[in-house]
Amino acid sequence: MKKIPVYGFADEASANFAGQIAALLRNGMRGIEIRNVDGENVSDISLEKAREVRKQLDANQLVTWSIGSPIGKIDIREAGFEKHLDKLRHTLEVARILGAGYIRMFSFYIPSGEAPAACRDAALERLTRMAELAEGSGVRLCHENEKGIYGDNAERCADIHRSIPQIGGVFDPANFIQTGQDTAEAWKLLKPWIVYLHVKDADANGGVVPAGRGVGAVEAILRDFIAGGGQGVTLEPHLSVFDGLLKLEREGERSGIGHYVYGSGDEAFDAAAAALRELLER
Repeated sequence: MKKIPVYGFADEASANFAGQIAALLRNGMRGIEIRNVDGENVSDISLEKAREVRKQLDANQLVTWSIGSPIGKIDIREAGFEKHLDKLRHTLEVARILGAGYIRMFSFYIPSGEAPAACRDAALERLTRMAELAEGSGVRLCHENEKGIYGDNAERCADIHRSIPQIGGVFDPANFIQTGQDTAEAWKLLKPWIVYLHVKDADANGGVVPAGRGVGAVEAILRDFIAGGGQGVTLEPHLSVFDGLLKLEREGERSGIGHYVYGSGDEAFDAAAAALRELLER
């Protein structure tokens, strides 16, 4: 990969961590944004397991760029937030062991029928407590725009960053497309706060496609991010895998089952990586 370090959500290639390492290595990536490890979410693994994972990464000269956590991906009205903070405390410990500089997180689901504005105070209060918990840890919380949460459009993401500057931003073009947000406008507004990108593109209908083949202005955003000194990006393929596709085909043949559908996670991951390489080489 040229010009900028690339990391990957390698759990999309394989549920098995050894398979994830293999996917990163064959695609020339610097390391991982770790999300699931041998079928277990990274925020739930034991500290002993985290140490084992670190040894495997070190042995292959790979690093953990960020923790792809589910922190903040709960209903804003859900009881038991203190327990959720305990999960964040544990995730911070996992991040420390793995040497991650960032934890990807979210700004809480808005209940069906409620206006996001009505949930603003509750969202910002909870996010502030999360940011305070992370202070002094050496790990920065980074908010990702995601469908259905308080920060699902550019204006509300900007509200989070202005209100809680300790929280950085993760910019996901496909997620913005799926909420009807123009990605170029979102980038223009949010780029002062963006720490890194999730490289994920989508077509006009919201279907995820390889980077550069959708309407997400991914190439232009990548170019601007790199020119501005961006330090890294994470490949998040999210491409369709048709279980059993390979069994339907003879060796060397490909069934015509729509665009960008792959026979395995490894195949989808490699295709997404190849599309990103093409953009970076331009």
